[in-house]
Amino acid sequence: MEQVELFLIFTVPLEEAELNYMATGAVGSMLYGVPRFTHDLDLVLDLPTDKISAITTAFSLSDFYCPPDEVLKIESHRPQRGHFNLIHHETGYKADVYIHRSDQLQAWGLAHKKRINLSERKGIWVAPPEYVIVRKLEYYREAGSEKHLRDVEGMLEVSGDIIDRNVVQQWVDRRQLWKQWNEVRG
Repeated sequence: MEQVELFLIFTVPLEEAELNYMATGAVGSMLYGVPRFTHDLDLVLDLPTDKISAITTAFSLSDFYCPPDEVLKIESHRPQRGHFNLIHHETGYKADVYIHRSDQLQAWGLAHKKRINLSERKGIWVAPPEYVIVRKLEYYREAGSEKHLRDVEGMLEVSGDIIDRNVVQQWVDRRQLWKQWNEVRG
């Protein structure tokens, strides 16, 4: 199974359940930049309380590890950083799902997400490149892993013509990421 097909294992059920999501993280940086292997799919999900059971219905326990509704409810009510995992039994591939609550960057990303086709009939919703860049800069600040800077550099090289640097700069200013942004720009 090709890596892009692994993404669809998670995104197709979300779309069938009519849930608002966007892929981000390494997958976002790969789709806008330089391909690399990743062990998981990072998703931002808008999960209203009345849609919680849609997750456990969409991700059957026979095919996926999926937390029970009670756990999803607790995570969806966290004011920040609500999170859960989905794991596909057959492949072992994992989705890290971050629940959108009050984060302004997530709200902006979901409002500006892009549809990227992975095959003739299937596509996924992906965070805008500016969102992916800002998050990668935040991850670099938090953990110091150089892979995040390489991901941003690859995005700027491959997709620089579609990246709105004014938008990136606005979020860099809001999130106080000047040092990290300057490192990427050399």
